[in-house]
Amino acid sequence: MDRRTFLQATAATAASAGFAAPALSQGANARTLRFVPQANLANFDPIWGTQYVVRNASVLVWDTLYGLNDKLEPQRQMIEAEEASSDGLTWNFRLREGLRFHDNEPVRARDVVASITRWMARDPMGLMIRAIQEELVAVDDRSFRWVLSKPYPKLIYALGKTNTPICFIMPERIARTDPFQQISEYIGSGPCRFLRNEWVPGARAAFERFAGYQPRQEAANWMTGGKRMMVERVEWHIMPDAATAASALQNGEVDWWENPITDLVPLLRRNRNVQVDIADPLGNIGSFRLNHLHPPFNDVRARRALLMAMNQEDYMRAIVGNDDALWKRLPGYFTPDTPLYTEEGGEILKGPRNLDAAKRLLQESGYSGQPITVLAAQDQAITKAQGDVTADLLRRLGMNLDFVATDWGTVGQRRAMKNPPGQGGWNIFFSWHAGADCTNPAAYNGIRANGDGAWFGWPNIPAVEQKVAEWFDAPSLEEEKRVIGQLNRVALENVVYVPSGFFLGYQAWRRNVSGVVKGPIPFVWGVSKS
Repeated sequence: MDRRTFLQATAATAASAGFAAPALSQGANARTLRFVPQANLANFDPIWGTQYVVRNASVLVWDTLYGLNDKLEPQRQMIEAEEASSDGLTWNFRLREGLRFHDNEPVRARDVVASITRWMARDPMGLMIRAIQEELVAVDDRSFRWVLSKPYPKLIYALGKTNTPICFIMPERIARTDPFQQISEYIGSGPCRFLRNEWVPGARAAFERFAGYQPRQEAANWMTGGKRMMVERVEWHIMPDAATAASALQNGEVDWWENPITDLVPLLRRNRNVQVDIADPLGNIGSFRLNHLHPPFNDVRARRALLMAMNQEDYMRAIVGNDDALWKRLPGYFTPDTPLYTEEGGEILKGPRNLDAAKRLLQESGYSGQPITVLAAQDQAITKAQGDVTADLLRRLGMNLDFVATDWGTVGQRRAMKNPPGQGGWNIFFSWHAGADCTNPAAYNGIRANGDGAWFGWPNIPAVEQKVAEWFDAPSLEEEKRVIGQLNRVALENVVYVPSGFFLGYQAWRRNVSGVVKGPIPFVWGVSKS
């Protein structure tokens, strides 16, 4: 029996057997949304790391100054008004009235200044802004001023983007925590309070509607508008085993499963009480990151050898199965069917794979049989699938595999370590980028190659950074497209990271749940139960 058949049989058997339903009254049940997230919430600091699971919890707890709507346009959220000087150097912002933290203290401009400052230290766009910042000060309780040495036209976009880290607003005393240390107090500004006493990493987390939250009057649209909570509680139930999650959803033990694996979707669709749909039409870009600091992948020839040998179809079928409508080859880095999509320079990922040429290139790089430490989270279907395919690829290339099968929380901590492999460090880890984050270089941390300021793997490729800078200065869409083509080419030539393909994913929920929308984040506001 293969893995897919086993999963389907296990989920079906468990569903028919039935699990004991939680002892909730009908009223309490309707007020509680039980959600199965993509992974364990092992840590909870939205600035310290970049894991999507942390971001998805954080959007409940902390609010933002601006947010993106489903057209990827930044809109005011905590901000009432802003004004920029004619030369684009001085920005004045005013907060909305009535904003409060979960300890019932008002949100003040000095909280915002501290929050922005901490965010800037970890975010690629934030680092760009910090480099040209002259002044960031609170003017009074509701106003702050930002003065730059040169214009930064995408300032508002930076404050509203959906990719990690997001500029969440927290109290000044918490925001003053070293951005390279995790916070230990979770007082937010958003629509839900985090119930710290109910948090059991590996098992559950809970959030409670904050009565003092003042939503905007506009209708909610992704991260913008009125974030109105329709339920009193949101409970996260951690279920790394897909068959267990499928059974729990079918039996009504949980209400919403963020990312059901494709193998189990036919089973879920046969249940009349379950609704299944694509989670986000902008999809995802699979990736495995290479550590540019240590051999062998500090040599571009070793990195290019992987591109020559890998077959994206192997990766995509491992992730989504045999449904060809769910994946595409991706000879580049940008989201398909968006204005800046390009395949320029993508020849190395097209056509027949050349294992022999890849072996020769690997030998030329100086690889001499040292262990290749591969971090592969087993509690994430996406990362597990990529890890399994890569393990086979490395063996066929004749590489000495040190395969570390672990969990996503551990990967999130270990990937930040710059130690050499064998001393706590790593050579490869696996992840993915939401398509919404890969439409342009502004919010795309995975494409940056500015050394210590880059995402994990720390590529240092000045030619890539030059093209990013040219894109920021591009005066028209046509010029943007020209530069993005060049950026795609130079990023593949130097292998910033290895794109494993483009894929769509599912979400599933009980039919008595309404208000679920498509997007890169499971937006809980507006979701209700009957």
